[in-house]
Amino acid sequence: MADIDAPVKLEQRTVIGKGLNHLRRDGSVPAVIHNHGQDSIHVMGPERELAKVYHTAGKHHPLNLEVGTDKFLALIKDAYFNPVNRRLQHVVFQAIKQDEKVEAEVPIRLEGEIPAEKIGLMILHQLDHVEVEALPRNLPDELVADATKLAELGDEITVADLQVPDGVTVLTEAEHPIARAVETKAMISEEELQAEEASAEEGEEGETADGAASEPGQAQDGAEGEAAGQQASDKPSE
Repeated sequence: MADIDAPVKLEQRTVIGKGLNHLRRDGSVPAVIHNHGQDSIHVMGPERELAKVYHTAGKHHPLNLEVGTDKFLALIKDAYFNPVNRRLQHVVFQAIKQDEKVEAEVPIRLEGEIPAEKIGLMILHQLDHVEVEALPRNLPDELVADATKLAELGDEITVADLQVPDGVTVLTEAEHPIARAVETKAMISEEELQAEEASAEEGEEGETADGAASEPGQAQDGAEGEAAGQQASDKPSE
């Protein structure tokens, strides 16, 4: 794990466009620092080191960047990965100031045992981070929600349930769901099977009832037919 409080050393770069692929093959990652409305600073750094920094700091932990003698406090705003080999391709830094509030993405963590899982339910995760606003020193590494609230089918945790420290404003809608207790596919299949069996049983009962009702009528019709036949046989032939 990278020491995200240690300076991240970058180099200025002049390579742009098609030359970036050659730079990547040499083990470097191109990056850019957006600097408070001034001209962006084109930089690069070792792929392995920047990948470690991103996976540790995410988009919420302030970083100390060093470009030669210049120093910047910055957040990672975006990181782009190759969709095939998942190698880091490009990083966008946003320079920030200690005394100015910034917006950042903070990951969510569910804390505690989940009762719903013990009764066979599945937890559907619908949100893994939220947007917050705070001074750089107040940015949390994560926001926590109480997972023990997920006890029965349909129980839900929303953004409003997050434990938010002082000095932090959550920008994501409070009603947005984070996690919900739902049925597993096996449960749904079992319920569908039971419903089909119940429907089949109702159909069989209806057929039996119809069959039983028709028998007396058939017997009566047969008796009347026999009587008529007997009368016909008693009558002398002409």
